[in-house]
Amino acid sequence: MTKKKAVRNNVSIPVISKETGSARVYSELRHNIFNMSLPPSYPLDEIGLSQHFNLSRSPIREALVRLASEGLVLTLPNRSTIVAPLDFSSVPEHLDALDLLQRATHRSAAVCRSEEELNEIEESERSFRLTAQEGYESGEWLAIIEGNYNFHITVARAGQNQYLASFYKRVLEEGRRMLYFRNEFLFKSLGATVDRLNLGHAELVEAIRDRDADRAERLAHEHASQFRGSFLEYLEQSITSKVKIVMA
Repeated sequence: MTKKKAVRNNVSIPVISKETGSARVYSELRHNIFNMSLPPSYPLDEIGLSQHFNLSRSPIREALVRLASEGLVLTLPNRSTIVAPLDFSSVPEHLDALDLLQRATHRSAAVCRSEEELNEIEESERSFRLTAQEGYESGEWLAIIEGNYNFHITVARAGQNQYLASFYKRVLEEGRRMLYFRNEFLFKSLGATVDRLNLGHAELVEAIRDRDADRAERLAHEHASQFRGSFLEYLEQSITSKVKIVMA
């Protein structure tokens, strides 16, 4: 845990940073789940994690509870914990929800966004372009996924509807591991170029800037449809033989 020093009455006093052991565990496990270093159904042993992080089991449990609330880990009836399996049988429902919520939030952003929020959207789009280029060159899919997530969440918040933004955030978070597979498939199997990663973000920003709600909604739908098409194509040519999948 990082320490800083504060000065009081000419005496240096160590100050513990706000990040707790639990937060550190949560952050590392979450990162490794998204980048598939911890694959679906992988067991998460509290004792082993305590030894790895050099922490007691209490902050480990706190981190696992937090990850469970995001649907990233699952506690089994025998009280053991695993990385949440990927249930591909629910993919159609997920893609339908993604499409509807993306259309609603992005249309709302075109109508309701402030100038400050527009600036934030434009900055997140520029940041994503840089991230996409770097990720394309390095093969670092997680950075691309995070950049895409940050862009769309920034747009959703500009829609000024906390309920839609919250539901949309949950759908995006649940879909990040699917994005990992999809990106790997695009590059390894289809030879995608970095231009394909933009996925219409610049056009979306333009529609939101112009307050063109109809165009923003249409582009959001096209964006979701592109993901649907490429991910379903990935499923048809499955490259997940090494991954345990739960089918309902």
